[in-house]
Amino acid sequence: MNSVHIQREFFSSGATRPIEYRMRQLKSLYYIIRINEEEICAALQKDLGKSRYEAYTTEVGVVLTQIAYTLKHLRKWARPQRVSTSLLQFKGSGTVIPEPYGVCLILAPWNYPFQLSIIPAVAAIAAGNCVIIKPSEYAPATSEILSKIFNQNFEQRLCHVITGKSDVARSLLMQRFDYIFFTGGAQVGRSVMEQAAKNLTPVTLELGGKSPCIVDDTAVVSMAARRIAWGKCLNAGQTCVAPDYVLVHQKVFQPLVESMKQWIASFYGDRPELSPEYARIVNQNHFDRLCGLLDGCEILAGGGMDREKLKIAPTLVAKPPEKHPVMEDEIFGPILPVIPYENLKEAVEFIREKPSPLALYLFTRDIRTEKSVMQSIQFGGGCVNDTVLQLAGEAMPFGGIGESGMGAYHGKAGFDTFSHKKSILKSSSVLDIGLRYPPYEENPRKERVVRWITTRK
Repeated sequence: MNSVHIQREFFSSGATRPIEYRMRQLKSLYYIIRINEEEICAALQKDLGKSRYEAYTTEVGVVLTQIAYTLKHLRKWARPQRVSTSLLQFKGSGTVIPEPYGVCLILAPWNYPFQLSIIPAVAAIAAGNCVIIKPSEYAPATSEILSKIFNQNFEQRLCHVITGKSDVARSLLMQRFDYIFFTGGAQVGRSVMEQAAKNLTPVTLELGGKSPCIVDDTAVVSMAARRIAWGKCLNAGQTCVAPDYVLVHQKVFQPLVESMKQWIASFYGDRPELSPEYARIVNQNHFDRLCGLLDGCEILAGGGMDREKLKIAPTLVAKPPEKHPVMEDEIFGPILPVIPYENLKEAVEFIREKPSPLALYLFTRDIRTEKSVMQSIQFGGGCVNDTVLQLAGEAMPFGGIGESGMGAYHGKAGFDTFSHKKSILKSSSVLDIGLRYPPYEENPRKERVVRWITTRK
C-alpha cells in the first residue's frame, strides 16, 4: 500500500480535522526542529555552503517563526465565518467553512531546501490535510534531515518525505493528489500543471523570473547599494526573489556601482569567493552555466571564481549586448547586470516588455515615482527602498503572477491556499415564501417583486 493510499484512508477517517490535533502536530514539529537545529544548519552548509548565520536566518528561523505565527492564529483562521445573505435567501443564514482538500503533494526546490519544504507543509497541516514532501535531489544532506524529521517523528499517514531523483517526482505526479504545491522553474512548473490537469488537481506554482530593481536619481545611493548587494549575495544569488538586474538613472550609475563594490568587499573581503560567509553554487552544471553567462559581458566588478569550491564572486556587469543570454532567462546566481536609463518611462517599458516578475524593487524618495511604478507594472510582490524582505512578514502573502507563478502562501494566505471554502446556506423550515415557485404567468406581480429584490442596492 503506497503512501498516497495510506494518507487518503487516514484523511477520510476525519482524524486530521480537529484543531487540537493539527496544533499538536505543529507544536511537535516546532520542537523537533529546535532539537535538530545544529544538524539542519550543518546540512545546509554541506549542500550550499551556507554559513551558520545565513542558514538560521533564512531557513530555520523563518520556519520557526511561521510555525509560531500559525499556532497563534490557527483557531481564528479555521473558524466558520458567518456571511450576509440576500433578500432571496430571506430567513436564511450563510456560513463559509474552511475545509481541507485531502492529500497534498509538495515538490520542493534546492535553493532553500529546508524552508521551502516545511513552510508549505506547515500551511497544509494547519488546514487539516495530509502531506507528502518530495525534496530536491540537489540538496541531499538537507533531504536526509527532512526525512529524519518527518519519517522518524510523524505517522506516515499524516506526513511523509519521499526522497529520490526526478523520476520519483514524475512517478508521484502520475498519482492522484487533492492539491499540488510546486516551487521551482517555469519549465518544470508547466509540466507539473499539465500532469495535474489530468486529474483536475488544483495547483500552486511558485516560480521566479527576472526580478528587476529600479534606482532613481532621488535614491539614497549608499543605502540602495548596500541593500541591493545584500539581496543579490544572499545564498550566492540563488534566490527566486534576488534582484536579477538593476535599472539605474544615469546620474547615479557610477556612484551606485562604486558603492556596491565597496559594500561587497565589506561583506566578504576583497576575494568573496574565498569567504566562509559566502555560499557556493549548488553543483558543477549550474557553475558552468553561470560562467557561460559572462561570455561577451563587460565586467564592472568581481568575476573571481573557485571552480573546486564552486564559488563565483558577486559580479557586476555593464549593460549586456542586445539578446545576450544574461538578459533572457533568470540568472539565479551572483551575476548582476547594471543598466543605465534616462527617464522612468524608459525603465518601466523595459520591464513591461518581459514576463511579469516574481519581485520588483524600487529605490526612490519620490512618492509620485513610487505610485507610478507600483501601479504600472505587474509583479508578485516587492519592496520600496529594500530587497528580499517582503518574504519576512508572516502576514504578507507571497506568490507570483503570470509566468512567475500562481497562488500565494505564508501565514493566513498559506492556510487559505490549502483550504477549500465551503459555503452553506441554512434556510428556515418555518417560513416559505412562494416567489420562487411556479406558476409564474398567473401572477405577474412575482416578476416585479423579484426584479425589485435583485436590483435593490
